[in-house]
Amino acid sequence: MNRVETLDHGTRVFTAPGATFGTDALLLGRFARPRRQERALDLCSGCGIVALLWHDEGHRGPCTALELDPDASALCAAAAADNGADHIAPLCADLRDFCRAGADQGRYDFAACNPPYFAAGPRSPDPVRAAARHTDTCTLADAVNAAARALRDGGRFVLCHRPDQLAEVLCTLRAARLEPKRLAFVRQRPGSIPWLFVVEAQKGRHPGLRLEPDLLIEAGAARYGK
Repeated sequence: MNRVETLDHGTRVFTAPGATFGTDALLLGRFARPRRQERALDLCSGCGIVALLWHDEGHRGPCTALELDPDASALCAAAAADNGADHIAPLCADLRDFCRAGADQGRYDFAACNPPYFAAGPRSPDPVRAAARHTDTCTLADAVNAAARALRDGGRFVLCHRPDQLAEVLCTLRAARLEPKRLAFVRQRPGSIPWLFVVEAQKGRHPGLRLEPDLLIEAGAARYGK
């Protein structure tokens, strides 16, 4: 059965078993967002939470919400229609094939991705949940390279991942000419061990990484709704 979640400014998000959203998606969408009229891309969109959160915060430029799972993509389409968010265009497709044609490359100003985190470990018996958590259909390099193809020179890309993958993430971004510019760790409370980080990179820019204050869950970093 579908559920409805309501964001801070009234935007409705539709979810279903296997197509929900978590704290990491909310933190990702808030850490950096497109300017009001920029062309945006939400990779691994799921139910469309990041694109819809941007809409809730005032983004009105064209926004492609790319998702491999057709049921999750359909939820995004339904929510976009329900919220009158005509600028959000759900696209059910494989990001490994996205923006490979020359005419489609470099069209976006901003991109985000909440990718699968795990290459190994226990797997859900539900293939949809397993695909959302494991890298079978989307490795870190797949997500980063898709963003690099899609972004114009100077375009921004924001990504969240697990702290044990920090070195790999930064190296993969740089290899794709996406220079890390801002980084923040996510903690439950001050002094606790980080369980996530969020990084913003910019295409084709010089090195210079700024470490931002921690995002604290106890302080309400992932809270939403009225």
